[in-house]
Order: sequence, then structure tokens, then C-alpha cells
Amino acid sequence: MIRVLGLIPARGGSKGVPGKNIKLLAGKPLLAYTAAAALAAQHLSRVVLSTDDEQIAAVGRACGIEVPFLRPAELAQDHSPTLPVVQHALRTLEAAGEQFDAVCLLQPTNPLRRAVDIDACITLFEREQADSVVTVLPVPAEYNPHWVYFRAADGSLRLSTGESTPIPRRQALPPAFHREGSVYVTRRDVILEENSLYGQRVLGVELDPTRSVNIDTPDDWAHAEALLQTTG
Repeated sequence: MIRVLGLIPARGGSKGVPGKNIKLLAGKPLLAYTAAAALAAQHLSRVVLSTDDEQIAAVGRACGIEVPFLRPAELAQDHSPTLPVVQHALRTLEAAGEQFDAVCLLQPTNPLRRAVDIDACITLFEREQADSVVTVLPVPAEYNPHWVYFRAADGSLRLSTGESTPIPRRQALPPAFHREGSVYVTRRDVILEENSLYGQRVLGVELDPTRSVNIDTPDDWAHAEALLQTTG
């Protein structure tokens, strides 16, 4: 069995929904939903919180998550990319003598993610020897790449696939997917040596759209609360 680090990134600053990582969602801190799913997953070797904020760290510990370090302030800015945050966590833990084969990134902003979703991604990752596995959702037909146009510099429209004409029938469109955001599982060497969260061989686990929400705005928050009332 491979060793997979469950990493929950939760910085202190948030503009869309201030303090969202520990704000109460349906009576519980937002962070608590991801913590519960991660701790219930069968295939995570360790679950760690990466935060720059002592208050978030305290909530994380109360939820049962380990907080073995605080994230440097320069990795907790509004526009800080995710990859360096993951690299920092891996290198910090490796410097303390712990090794992992992969990292499972779990954003707190996806509270409907379940332990079975995490385990499904890790199982596929290990079985197929992928560079990464991500959760995905189907793309509606009208947004399928075979029907989507880009506008060129001269104003002309070009199909995103590079084809000269679109596929005429909806039934003939190949399935297309977009990143859902709940789970990313990536090989350790891809993260540290290739500087990527994806690598070359990327596989996907399709989730139920009715159990997916990514909280970024107050409207997203209200939507998540409504979904939690109906799905639990």
C-alpha cells in the first residue's frame, strides 16, 4: 500500500467570504467537513493542515487534524498558487523524516466531498499508476470542446479542437469533463521534481453533480447550506 499524505490547505485571508474556512456552515466550521471526510478515508496515511493562521490551526486541531507546522506568510497571500504550498508541506515533513508516495489535496471549500470519493481517487491512482487523479464533472453538450469556438485576432471563430467543422449531432459528441476540485491525488515526484500537480498521465473520477459545490462567494455559501439540508 502506498503512503498518501492528506493535505488540507486553509489560509487565514479570504475576500469572497471573510473567514470562510472556520465560518459556521450549517452549524459546523467549514473546515470540519473536509476534516471529517479525510479522517474517515481508508487510504490516507496522515492528515495534515497547512495554514498561516493560529485560529484556523486551533479549529483544525479540534477537528482532529494534525498541524505540525505553520505555513510561511509568503505562501498565504491572495494570489499564492497551490503548488508551492504543497511542495512546502512535503519538504517540511520529509525534513522531519517522513516520506510519502503521493499527496491528496483536499480544499476546505468543497464540503460535500465524502471519504469514499477520496478512497476512489487513491485506489484508481495506485491501480493505474497514474501521475495524478482528479475529481471531475461532465461538461454540458453546449460547452463541449467540439462545439466551443475561440475568437482569433482577426475576429474569425475557430473551434477549440482545431477541427474545421463542428460535430453535427449531440449524440455523437465524445464525453467531456471539467475539474471538480474536491480531490487531487498527485505523485510525490511529479510535485517536487516536475513542479506540477498533474504530470503527464492524468485520470479522473466522476462525481455526482448534485453532491458538488465549491465555495468562493456568498451565493456559493448559500447554495452549500441548501445542499447540506437536502443531502446531509
